[in-house]
Amino acid sequence: MLFERRLREGVQDGSITLAFRRWKRAQVTAGGRYRMGSGLMAEVTSVAVTSAADVTEGDARAAGYDDRAALLADLAARGRDPIHRIGLRLVTGPDPRDVLAADAVLTPGDVAELTRRLDRWGPWALRTLELIAERPGVRAADLAPEVGQELPRFKLNVRKLKELGLTISLETGYRLSPRGQAYLSAPRR
Repeated sequence: MLFERRLREGVQDGSITLAFRRWKRAQVTAGGRYRMGSGLMAEVTSVAVTSAADVTEGDARAAGYDDRAALLADLAARGRDPIHRIGLRLVTGPDPRDVLAADAVLTPGDVAELTRRLDRWGPWALRTLELIAERPGVRAADLAPEVGQELPRFKLNVRKLKELGLTISLETGYRLSPRGQAYLSAPRR
């Protein structure tokens, strides 16, 4: 989920607890944590499809709008996909993925477990890690064909690697985390 500046600032100071988006299907999940930039993170507390008729003045203010009419005008300009009402809260403390990614000390058991998971996912997993190591900061659209994947699938798969602490998302592209570098350097078999 992209957080525009006003939304980032409002989530950070607690004045914004809702967002509204038009999506064909939800792009976030309740309980998911999403980076807002500047080291900040928001947790999605709820996601529900709603209608324009169900949006209240209070909802509009909680989403950072002056009134319901302004929110509805903004939504009207964003197409006709279903409206998703997203509850948000600021996450305090470090992102657990960042803590994991920074840990470059891998035991043989850690390496074996990572290898087991990557093997279970298929050959794309290790190849994607190697590709990101070879070409940090390269756009996902340029990397996806090299592992035989469509862009949406590739991005989903890189998020799986990130959940293991192996990759870090950049403004453009990705790079290996210290944990990912340690994994590729470790004897695996």
